[in-house]
Amino acid sequence: MKTLFDKIWDKHVVDTLADGTIQLYIDRLYCHEVTSPQAFAGLRERGLKPFRPAQVTCIPDHNIPTLNQDRPIEDPVSKNQVDTLEKNAKDFGLPYYGLLHPKNGIIHVVGPETGLTQPGMTMVCGDSHTSTHGAMGAIAFGIGTSEVEMTLATQCIMQRKPKTMRITIDGQLQPGVTAKDVALYIISRMSTGGATGYFVEYAGEVIRRATMEERLTICNLSIEMGARGGMIAPDQTTFDYLEDREFAPRGEEWEKKVAEWRQLYSDPGATFDKEIVFKAEDIEPMVTYGTNPGMGMGIRENIPTLESIDEAGRISFKKSLDYMGFTAGEPVLGKKIDYVFLGSCTNGRIEDFRAFASVVKGKKKADHVTAWLVPGSWMVEKQIRAEGLDKVFEAAGFELRQPGCSACLAMNEDKVPAGMYAVSTSNRNFEGRQGPGARTILAGPLVAAAAAITGVITDPRELI
Repeated sequence: MKTLFDKIWDKHVVDTLADGTIQLYIDRLYCHEVTSPQAFAGLRERGLKPFRPAQVTCIPDHNIPTLNQDRPIEDPVSKNQVDTLEKNAKDFGLPYYGLLHPKNGIIHVVGPETGLTQPGMTMVCGDSHTSTHGAMGAIAFGIGTSEVEMTLATQCIMQRKPKTMRITIDGQLQPGVTAKDVALYIISRMSTGGATGYFVEYAGEVIRRATMEERLTICNLSIEMGARGGMIAPDQTTFDYLEDREFAPRGEEWEKKVAEWRQLYSDPGATFDKEIVFKAEDIEPMVTYGTNPGMGMGIRENIPTLESIDEAGRISFKKSLDYMGFTAGEPVLGKKIDYVFLGSCTNGRIEDFRAFASVVKGKKKADHVTAWLVPGSWMVEKQIRAEGLDKVFEAAGFELRQPGCSACLAMNEDKVPAGMYAVSTSNRNFEGRQGPGARTILAGPLVAAAAAITGVITDPRELI
């Protein structure tokens, strides 16, 4: 009896060293402009070339502007990083999707939507949120720059096999509860270190009913509870999503692959190192109140009191609240906010923009709120315009930006000013994550939309 993880992992083991370290074959490497330069420099120093260039995809996404991409990049650091990735891809003969290319966007959005990401694969990238791709029934995880170099040179990586955990969410979600809320709820219960050392498989009624994009959001946030990665067994939802995508198999090869993919599930009776079960009915729209994704609560709850926090964690708890300007025991409902960010590899897909539009349609953005609506890719941007969502946003006072990681991280031009509150659909709320001194409240697209309209933290169920 094998778990889904074991079935994929075992097929990719090339060798096992005396100390138990695994040489693992990697089906696809994604490279972006921030974590790859040293890896390519290492190849040059050793006179090496990528072992299997067709299995590498290069896309700039982290440090790119989300306005005026048709003009030369003004920021010298950003320009150098993007130019370097383009040169490296050209020099080593690697597929490259630069700014304004139809397949440019956030790697973790582009991979699934083009069919580069497929069930049964092993996938790595120099980015922690590579766990996103596990939603399609793959083993996907982030790696360091030296490991990027190793994968380029050998199409293999040295790894210790992680433990396995299954998180089951059964029951029926309440109206107004999104996949992002499910993920934030799990992290709030698990803590940011609760899954350290584990690869997580998500299962249960909620997962089986989830769309492909909802699954991508849930797996994306696996890393935020310390997990090595997250994954979901592929099923008809996966196959329907993947069929006819640009890089998906065709014809007889498609039928053959689907037959293989249908075997990718955890066998009945398979043993996990840890099992966790949650009830869907316990989940409501979520917000974070502190400076890590585990500091989350239902939108109508109060921030925990100091007495309710374990004594060992009280100093960091108080430090988080001081940074956020919040008080223990108070609600966040009704708190004034300054910025709203819809986007990132967590919530930058078409379904997220549809959800946001469903709340703001026929309403007006609060005057004092600055809103950044950033598609995860040009394909998403094209869908937004095809469905007329851009007109809905425009009528409500919102502006659509160009694809990129944007305000998820304080690396490009989209930074939240010090002291300002941002309701963000991204994945991290660490101190300075969205800009030096910026205060981040993580939430789903419905909560973000409600805050953009009212100017304060609002339960979206009041507006739906």
